[in-house]
Amino acid sequence: MQIKSLIKKIDIWLVLLMTMLTGVGIIAIKSATAYAGDMTNVRKQIIFFVVGLVLMVIVMSIDYHVLANWYWIIYAGIILLLVAVKLFGDEVNGAQRWIDFGFVQIQPSEFAKIGMILCGATIINKYNSRINKIWPLLVIGIFEFVPFILVNRQPNLSTSIVLLVIMVIQLFVSKLNLKYIVTGATVSVLVVVVAFVYIVNNPDQTLIQEYQRNRIMSLVNGGDSSGDKYQTQRAVQAIGSGGLYGKGLNQGSISQLNYLPESHNDFVMAVVGEELGFVGVLGVITILLLFIFRGLWVARGAPDDLGRFIVIGYFGMIAMQSFVNMGVVTDFLPNTGIPIPFISYGGSSLWANMMGLGLVLNVAMRSEKKMF
Repeated sequence: MQIKSLIKKIDIWLVLLMTMLTGVGIIAIKSATAYAGDMTNVRKQIIFFVVGLVLMVIVMSIDYHVLANWYWIIYAGIILLLVAVKLFGDEVNGAQRWIDFGFVQIQPSEFAKIGMILCGATIINKYNSRINKIWPLLVIGIFEFVPFILVNRQPNLSTSIVLLVIMVIQLFVSKLNLKYIVTGATVSVLVVVVAFVYIVNNPDQTLIQEYQRNRIMSLVNGGDSSGDKYQTQRAVQAIGSGGLYGKGLNQGSISQLNYLPESHNDFVMAVVGEELGFVGVLGVITILLLFIFRGLWVARGAPDDLGRFIVIGYFGMIAMQSFVNMGVVTDFLPNTGIPIPFISYGGSSLWANMMGLGLVLNVAMRSEKKMF
């Protein structure tokens, strides 16, 4: 297919919705950091976005079938980066998740998610015709388990769970028999419930880190304003004080007086809630839903199973991260450290999400179906 023909088939709606989400994020980051009178984070996020556009175009320009042929090289790169984090990474608040290259600091686990969307889609597609046999499932499981355990031991439980969810969603749309899906889901729920009860009732447990257990216990017991639930309580207060229409940009007392630490990162939706109110939050959720639904339409028209696995894996990740982030901000879930896609501050997260969108656009450009 000619380059000009491909360019004409770029899904403008996906690009527009992504740009709207990023724009909301930049405005919210500016408001969240206005109290300090410092525009550094805003400028950085704009630069991250511009670089992200370049990365998105590069990924979009290389046929996803060609990228899939390189999946072992991409997979090896993911593993090497995650091992490098363990050996040379910077430790912040007890977690070793970042590599500092001097001119930029990156979080490899964010790129691992996008890499595993492609690699996972490729290996599932490879075994799709015989996926109901035990050996293909074991191969897929081991293939996915290595990056999962490396991310989990950083420790980064939330991102490792995202990797697991991506795999499960891709398997769900494969030819895997429904009885295996139901059995796997039932066993997984039972394991999670048993693990949760064990963690809650055993202070000396070793399944997860102590700070992770403290976050769970804060949700179970209610916590207090000076403990592990400080950020969440301030976020809920900020959202509640915003009311229906909000206090206006740069007018939120909780965010402007810095009562909500790091509000431009994982808790940026609290700033949106306080300053733009319920209407503003509903607007952001609507854009996210339109983005996801548009992605599902692209998956429906994907030219092959590989393309469908890629698109479903990406939008499954976007949906999960959005739900979890807003669940944390509203005190529905324990603090996980998962950013909301395109809106939270951070170069690694934004670049990874835009590269993932590049993969989706790659598939959409080669699809025969078109929706306005």
